[in-house]
Amino acid sequence: MILTIPTTEAMESLGRAIAFVARAGDVFILTGELGAGKTTFARGFGEGLAVETPVSSPTFVVAREHPSRTPHTPPLVHIDAYRLGSAAEFEELDIDVPSSIVLGEWSAPYASILSDTWLELEFHRPSGEGDDFDTDQPRTITLTPHGRAEAFLARVRGALEGSHVSLD
Repeated sequence: MILTIPTTEAMESLGRAIAFVARAGDVFILTGELGAGKTTFARGFGEGLAVETPVSSPTFVVAREHPSRTPHTPPLVHIDAYRLGSAAEFEELDIDVPSSIVLGEWSAPYASILSDTWLELEFHRPSGEGDDFDTDQPRTITLTPHGRAEAFLARVRGALEGSHVSLD
């Protein structure tokens, strides 16, 4: 499934919409180049889960847990594996996946360590003219299920129905 996201606000809105259907044990792997919208999506996702602390890039801490203000809602674990050099380093993070909702930026090489089922969101930003990170240009996201993620993908697709996101 390919989504077209027209603005930064729409990217945050997409994150909020998908967060509403996320459950403990869900793993979302966010891939894409710098400035493609991964952290913007994560910020909206955190808002959708009503986490206690704002979601920002966890680059210097690698993984950050954000507890939810909503009772019985699992915490969001936001990972940025950009600086990790091996699967062993990733395993040392000791993420409690079954009790959390995980968003992993730069975590594709380690996704199978987290779970045998995950949803990859590959973010693309336009390149060429106007190629700067601050320009609010449309982005596309390709959603690819891994493992037995059919029901997981169906929940996400349901969250997108009626939204302002263009589905291809």
